[in-house]
Amino acid sequence: MRVLFDQGTSLPLKRWLAAHHVETAHQRGWSKLLNSELLAAAEAAGFDLLITTDQNLRHQQDLSRFGIAVLVLMIANWPTIEPHAPMIAAAVDKIRPRQYVEWSPPE
Repeated sequence: MRVLFDQGTSLPLKRWLAAHHVETAHQRGWSKLLNSELLAAAEAAGFDLLITTDQNLRHQQDLSRFGIAVLVLMIANWPTIEPHAPMIAAAVDKIRPRQYVEWSPPE
């Protein structure tokens, strides 16, 4: 699966997604794109999944226009995410096209 990390996504998470091809918006030169532009560019480039920390994305965009799946990390802080990285990797493995998933660490 081709995975795109949005700006706020913790880069160390990439280690847990070794089975996938992961790139960042920054690497692609897409740092300044607005959300709708980023989703369109990612989909056109063949990405299957956008991982973001933008909790307002679904309220700002009509995600039904896009075939790309979206995983929103409700926490951006790597030390908080790190112990749960295997759970995030499992969520990535299960996500399907057009699916929208919000992930928070278990309480």
